[in-house]
Amino acid sequence: MNNNKRIAKNTLMLYFRMLLIMFVSLYTSRVTLKALGITDYGLYNVLAGSIVIFSFINNSLATATTRFITFHLNEKNTDNIKNIFSTSVHIHLFISLIVIILSELIGIWGINNILNIPTDRIFACNIVFQIVIFSAVTSILQSPFGALIISNEKMNIYAYIGIIDALSKLIIALLITITPYDRLISFSILQFIAASSIFFFYYYYCKQTYSSIFYISKKKNYKLIKEMLGFSSWNLLGSTAIMLKNQGVNILINIFFGPAINAANGIAYQVNSAVFQFSNNFTTAINPQIIKSYAANDKERMKNLIIRGGKFSFFLLTFLTVPIIAETNYLLTLWLGEFPAYTITLTRLVLFLTLIECFNYPISCAIQATGNIRNYQIIISGMNLLIFPFSYISYKLEAPPQTALTISLSISFCLLFIRLYFIYKQLGFSPFIFFKEVYCKSFIILAICLP
Repeated sequence: MNNNKRIAKNTLMLYFRMLLIMFVSLYTSRVTLKALGITDYGLYNVLAGSIVIFSFINNSLATATTRFITFHLNEKNTDNIKNIFSTSVHIHLFISLIVIILSELIGIWGINNILNIPTDRIFACNIVFQIVIFSAVTSILQSPFGALIISNEKMNIYAYIGIIDALSKLIIALLITITPYDRLISFSILQFIAASSIFFFYYYYCKQTYSSIFYISKKKNYKLIKEMLGFSSWNLLGSTAIMLKNQGVNILINIFFGPAINAANGIAYQVNSAVFQFSNNFTTAINPQIIKSYAANDKERMKNLIIRGGKFSFFLLTFLTVPIIAETNYLLTLWLGEFPAYTITLTRLVLFLTLIECFNYPISCAIQATGNIRNYQIIISGMNLLIFPFSYISYKLEAPPQTALTISLSISFCLLFIRLYFIYKQLGFSPFIFFKEVYCKSFIILAICLP
């Protein structure tokens, strides 16, 4: 009962965070789009996405760090958690170095030879890319501290930081409307300053609050490094698939259709991000409990959490996405005034995609808790990896911009049934129960809502 109350409290805290962030972010996007213009807004989206290509390995390491810290919190072994935290910091430092090297060697060449950039903006894009590299490195180094906060279920701090981050982005958007300098360069510099401030806050808070386990050793625990990298190596496959599905496709859109469609894609994902926070808040609050239930060998509670997580995430998303899908044109006009071509179509498709994919998160968290993720990642990520080459072939055959999302939707729908196999194989749960309690009930509700 105490654990259930903690989930409810943390979820409410995250919803409070989400509501503020959503309204601030939507207004910020409107101001930013007008201040930068469609071309520069699209260019910043593709440049920031390019860096994610080089830093995608960080996602798998962040997941591994959260899993290891959360799993071992039940042991009450301070030395063990200190070693895990220290090792994760060493690994993220190493990854930051790799990101800088790859970005400088490959990224600069890509900007000047591959991306579709207007001639008069190439110099500005090169400057912005350098600044974005350091913003990405700041986010990578922040990961171990964020994992420490989430593992300890301190969602109030996580919420406060998110609100501060959103407000800082609003201030940045307002500042660039009055700057006499190049707005794209000014925007990226201010974004870096904001990211650095958030990083130092994370660092200071963790050092003060978790002083008993906040320890960064000069010596490296190679055995633990090997264990964490071995675990995250399979997550790396999943991170690669997500990176190619999102940032990779965004680059394809730039090459085949130009920065204006990148802007439309960026707006669609901005809407999706605001809506997705509704269900993501619930899964963020419930994931540590899933891992701790598995660590305590409480399989029944873990099963109930997975079923609730999948079902409630879908209901929360449906509550928002159906009205937005029905009134996309009106809402985009109210929000932005004018917007690029294909924005309506891309927004609707990405919302449908998120509805399908929301079932994944509690299942994926439970698989992560077992530590046996190889087969799951090979099959699930292997299918997601097909999205990028299929999209490239489609665009080569002169398919419209929304084709990549249509391909993603088709593959994600197929993966719904493949995940049922892993529910049985790795978690020992009846796939028929999950199918009946989650998929059937969710799609019945959606079928009623859409008409």
